[in-house]
Amino acid sequence: MKNNFIKFTLLLAAVLFTGIFTSNAFAQKKKGTLIPAVNAYSFSDLLSAKDTRDKQQVYNYFNLLDWCATQKIKALDPTAYFFPTYPAVPSDEYLKRFKDRAAELGIVISGTGIRNNFASPDPKVRKEGVELAKNWIVAASKMGAPIVRVFSGEVPKGYEDKWNEVAGWMIECYKELIPFAEKYNVKIGVQNHGDMLQTAEQCIYVLKAVDSKWVGLIVDTGNFKTADPYKDIEAVIPYAINWQIKESVFGIGSDVPTDYKKLVTIIKKGGYKGYLPIETLLERGKPYDPFVLVPHMLNELSAAIKEVK
Repeated sequence: MKNNFIKFTLLLAAVLFTGIFTSNAFAQKKKGTLIPAVNAYSFSDLLSAKDTRDKQQVYNYFNLLDWCATQKIKALDPTAYFFPTYPAVPSDEYLKRFKDRAAELGIVISGTGIRNNFASPDPKVRKEGVELAKNWIVAASKMGAPIVRVFSGEVPKGYEDKWNEVAGWMIECYKELIPFAEKYNVKIGVQNHGDMLQTAEQCIYVLKAVDSKWVGLIVDTGNFKTADPYKDIEAVIPYAINWQIKESVFGIGSDVPTDYKKLVTIIKKGGYKGYLPIETLLERGKPYDPFVLVPHMLNELSAAIKEVK
């Protein structure tokens, strides 16, 4: 009888605890908090550097995770091509070690991304991109990344006036990835990279044609090639599943900095909830220190999030 009472008490406590936990999680989701995060491409040159003696990375993702922890950064988007084996997928042991270290430090892996060209007139190049994406969808699932970023590709030479034809190739490639994305519970993030996708209209055209909950947009705030990029950003928010917040919405080299308050207002109004990874970019000929620029940009974005109610 006494044992039954103890079991009942423990069961009741577990139910109550679960209820409280679920309630808190729901409340946080309902609040729709925007959380500043970091895209690893901000550290591109450093992560690409190799020791001349053994060709090993001078600075790797484990180093970056440790630094993110010192800065209290909540999430990291580790671009795939800075993993040591890229384009090949790292071993399961490596991915597990990376995932476990991020979890130990309390850092969420918010996504990853590959290099590909779905706008190539060569079917072989497009097929290689699809296979690469499939491999990294599997890798993403193993390291706990919910999204794999894929490019569209540059406008191919000779097809400058045939946008719809090239977009058709891209759409076919994205559709081919959907069963894989669903199987591994990893979404495909199409990034507007100032290439085939330069406007909100172009992004929406492609996403509507693909028509899948497994494919969304990674909003690159610095790569809408229009007179007012803020309007394009506002238009695509319903399709947003991840972000790359840039220093200027007018692109690299612009002296006009992003208006973070205006940007956050647009994002909140559009109903997006989740991580907002920033990405600083090296400009050749100018001093660049990501260990200074990244925290500065995060502080500006965080201040805007707090200010905008």
